[in-house]
Amino acid sequence: MRTTFTLALAGLAASAPAVAASLEVNVEIPRLNVAEYHRPYVALWVEDASGKHQANLSVWYQQTSNAEGHGTKWLPDLRQWWRKSGRTLTVPVDGITGPTRPAGKHALSFSDAQPALRNLAAGQYVLVAEAVREVGGRELLRIPFSWKTAGTTSGSAKGDVELGEVRLNVRR
Repeated sequence: MRTTFTLALAGLAASAPAVAASLEVNVEIPRLNVAEYHRPYVALWVEDASGKHQANLSVWYQQTSNAEGHGTKWLPDLRQWWRKSGRTLTVPVDGITGPTRPAGKHALSFSDAQPALRNLAAGQYVLVAEAVREVGGRELLRIPFSWKTAGTTSGSAKGDVELGEVRLNVRR
């Protein structure tokens, strides 16, 4: 996206391009042929190159109560996300948390205008996707990327069981 702002200073006009940065994430939840299937809890977040949490992008969990309790009870099972960020949050978080998703491909889009990425400085980062499923397994994928640098970068990683392909496109 490219927008031009025109500034008028003391009768002089100048143009300065304003270029937004965006992250497009495609997450595949594979269809599993198992006796007892439960939708996975999934967390997507950004870390800096040293592994320090920078931003939560999306967290999918069971949002209603059932015989086993409310879905927030099981958020600590997203172990890496919980240790780095989850335990400090009060869920639900508007624009970040949402219900679990069914098997299939899910497209998510984030921009630097959104609170999660607004203060993310230019540099090298890692998109982290973590999934865990009741009566299932756990999976963690990492995709390195450049933020707010010229051009477009992309990357992908493929899980073994709980996550299919996770693709990332970063545009500036």
